[in-house]
Amino acid sequence: MNQHIISDKYLNIFEIKEIIENDYRIELSEETKKRVIENRMYLDEKLAKSTNPIYGINTGFGSLYNISIDENDLSTLQSNLIKSHACGMGDRVPKEIVQLILLLKIQSLSYGYSAISIEVLERLVSFYNNGIFPIIYQQGSLGASGDLAPLAHLCLPLLGLGDVEYKNEIISGQELLRIFDWKPIKLQSKEGLALLNGTQFMLGYATYIAIKSLKIEYFADLIGAMSLEGYDGRLEPFDASIHNVRPHEGQIKTAENFRNFLKDSQIAIQPKKHVQDPYSFRCIPQVHGASKDTLAYFIKVVETEINSVTDNPNVFDKEDKIISGGNFHGQPLAIVLDFLAIALAEWANISERRIYLLLSGQREMPLYLVAKPGLNSGFMIAQYTAASIVSQNKQYATPASIDSIVSSNGQEDHVSMGANSATKCFKILENVASVLAIEAMTAAQALEFRRPLKSSAEIESFYAKIRKEIPFVEQDIVMSEWLQKTKKIIFW
Repeated sequence: MNQHIISDKYLNIFEIKEIIENDYRIELSEETKKRVIENRMYLDEKLAKSTNPIYGINTGFGSLYNISIDENDLSTLQSNLIKSHACGMGDRVPKEIVQLILLLKIQSLSYGYSAISIEVLERLVSFYNNGIFPIIYQQGSLGASGDLAPLAHLCLPLLGLGDVEYKNEIISGQELLRIFDWKPIKLQSKEGLALLNGTQFMLGYATYIAIKSLKIEYFADLIGAMSLEGYDGRLEPFDASIHNVRPHEGQIKTAENFRNFLKDSQIAIQPKKHVQDPYSFRCIPQVHGASKDTLAYFIKVVETEINSVTDNPNVFDKEDKIISGGNFHGQPLAIVLDFLAIALAEWANISERRIYLLLSGQREMPLYLVAKPGLNSGFMIAQYTAASIVSQNKQYATPASIDSIVSSNGQEDHVSMGANSATKCFKILENVASVLAIEAMTAAQALEFRRPLKSSAEIESFYAKIRKEIPFVEQDIVMSEWLQKTKKIIFW
């Protein structure tokens, strides 16, 4: 069985993709265990020697920071924290993202700056390896004191509370303990706070979005190239010379992709009656390229966060310091999630315009790409659907990170709203895949009207993959099922 060792080695999104998609088991390295144990021992010794207030360890939380807690109540303080903060509402977080949240929480705690006990960390590892995914809800985090509410739901099952999905069934945390013959975890000082502080909710979403967006990036170009062939578009806008004099990396890469996708195409090299194409074709390198550059920056920020400690306070045993700061604040993720939301929305925006042009009856193509338009509506309403989705994306793309609402009686007076940025960006991601699927089915239909000319080997292979399951539309059919199927074939 494949295995991934949790250590201080830098972890990138491609490795995470490999871990998730190939069902790797995870294991703590011996060095990680040693680091975590020593860090916990340091805090225990510190508390035994001193009664000085240390935020969240022997004090209350948030605006209750000035209330000292008796040493006999430190464990109760931490379990109360988990229970009281489990205030999630809304839809369930998809299981695939819960899996990422759990993995990323383990990774962050493993660095040995959180004073978590090895028992708690190993129980979380057992959750992961046994496919135990706590039920978490999408609403509740302000993205600033960490993702408190969703991470509380993540950790309730440690106490035998809450619910989990296990073997495709939802069971209670109490039932889970019975099945595995586990005892409820008795949290020690600081542990509840270490579990709840952190950016893993928004980071789990961001990591999922990053991985899936790389697929969007590739297929936006491939589908766009097939649409260009269906529209009988020109190749000159993809010539390397014009991009080398405006050398944005994404723009150069997009143009290169199109040249490769369309190599040796009979359609592309046939004489053109038109001198110029509309922007949605002619400016593909500039538009797709800008989104590529945004995605590259997004991944850089996400990978930094993956390899970070984001709870509070941080315990530095080697330096004999316990510092209360703000590493739980989600602003770095909130801003780039909003940024990527715009970039993703633009891939769909320009895609919908290409769909519109393919249906417009231009360039010797039948109106709505169907015989006997009037009797048949063809792809007319497919474009309506794309337009509706694109409009919704524009609403979702309104930044959440520019908002802030005061909480905790004024102590937490600036929040990132990064959790809202994450869930909105996730919805846009799904919407973009839908629009590109509509374009793919439309472009495949348009390509039929260029026969007997052939496109490139790359485009014809992609066309054949679609045609294997999606029929040519000769007369009106129920479109939804085929559009949904096209999305599934290409993306998820």
